[in-house]
Amino acid sequence: MGSGPVAGIDEVGRGPWAGPVVACAVVLRREIDGIADSKTLAKLKREALAQRLEAKGVADWALGVASVTEIDRWNIRQATFLAMRRAMARLTVRPVRALVDGRDAPDLGVPTGAVVGGDGKVAAIAAASVIAKVHRDALMAKLARRHPHYGWATNVGYGTPEHRAGLDRFGVTAHHRTSFAPVRARLAGGPPLTA
Repeated sequence: MGSGPVAGIDEVGRGPWAGPVVACAVVLRREIDGIADSKTLAKLKREALAQRLEAKGVADWALGVASVTEIDRWNIRQATFLAMRRAMARLTVRPVRALVDGRDAPDLGVPTGAVVGGDGKVAAIAAASVIAKVHRDALMAKLARRHPHYGWATNVGYGTPEHRAGLDRFGVTAHHRTSFAPVRARLAGGPPLTA
């Protein structure tokens, strides 16, 4: 395999009850201090790191999103792979290979390796996790302004007690994943779907 750019790819949002899954593909142009798995970084540090990564000349990066409709249609695994393929396709540089966080990876059109715990081992994967999380968190905060009863500004769609209470009281929105059991259960016997 020849030398050339290597893309790191990670996703955010497999487990939440609401919102899309977001993937990011990153080709680092230079080393950046402080890169780590996004889950280990405090919010302000993560946001500052994302700004540094997104600065001109630091990295080539692109996002890919799979919607709630796509998650419900194909399942979260296939939707995650779709988001990863979309992120890879949007890169302005063509990597010679890709490294994906996790146990398996989609066909990305280049030799691809799956790295378990890759967001803690490979700088480009960690960078992808940071950018993806910052962008998805911002999207969920924006949705929270329109749907304030679920706590999305802080729980970003995960199944917290506040989110559960919001579902019980206000029902299911168009941003909820109806294929996920807690949401499906509320649709079966709960309030009607809300926009």
